[in-house]
Amino acid sequence: MQRNILIGLGLLLFGNVFSALYDVSIKWLPEDSSATMFLLLRQSTAILMMLPLWCYAGCPRTDHLKLHFLRSNSGSIGGLLLIIGLLSLPLATVSSLFYSAPLMIIVMGVLFLKERLTRIQVIATILGFIGIVIILRPSEINIAGLAVLLAAMIFAANQLALRKLPDSEAASTTVMLYNLLSLPLVIIIAAVQGFTGFSWYVLGVALLSNSFLLAYQLFCVLAYRKAQAGEIAVAEYSGLLFCVFFGWLWFDEWLDGLSWFGAGLIVLPSLLLPKMRLALAKRRLAIQQL
Repeated sequence: MQRNILIGLGLLLFGNVFSALYDVSIKWLPEDSSATMFLLLRQSTAILMMLPLWCYAGCPRTDHLKLHFLRSNSGSIGGLLLIIGLLSLPLATVSSLFYSAPLMIIVMGVLFLKERLTRIQVIATILGFIGIVIILRPSEINIAGLAVLLAAMIFAANQLALRKLPDSEAASTTVMLYNLLSLPLVIIIAAVQGFTGFSWYVLGVALLSNSFLLAYQLFCVLAYRKAQAGEIAVAEYSGLLFCVFFGWLWFDEWLDGLSWFGAGLIVLPSLLLPKMRLALAKRRLAIQQL
């Protein structure tokens, strides 16, 4: 069990590198870009990019089509809300808001999947929440900020739903259906807006960001099958540091001292959690042997 937790944490940490790159790539879009057109291009190209992998796996099917349908369509709405937030708000603000998702994953895991939390997990969750508040320090909450919070809630529910899928189901099937089943909804939304906002530059950004997102989705599917949501969800916070690094690298953004303190509260518990759990287990075993 301990080995599965370590593997799950490692997969999620690595996946969050691609999640941060996805956020950064959207910031490269022009300010007047259509979020719906970008989402349509992203999902269409995602299907084309996943098709060879799905075929290579033998075109596996699923027995959980309803669950995939709900994840796909809610995920497309959440993705649209996140794009709106990234086009309207600074990257650091969006990242701080969106990284409330791991807290939601842990809470939803307790409420809906009856998962149990250890004392260490509770402490790590509380510290992460305090860190988010320190970094965010919101002067005001606007529509874009609320959109990002709602996107985080949808993301948390979808990540938790992965626990309902069997380990035997191919990850390529999960990712393929996540993009395919919501395509009609995205096309309808884009049609209502008149299919405006297309350009070859936007298509290029969609292809680039899509490669990052698909990599992140694949790592998430693998990670959340290895361990309970509450055991590894705190590793989602690592993406915040990656966003800070990429923001400094490409946008000349940097966190002040207080924000670094908040980032430490968010990330360090997720990095130290496996060692803390192992030390606690050894201590209990030693007490039992006395």
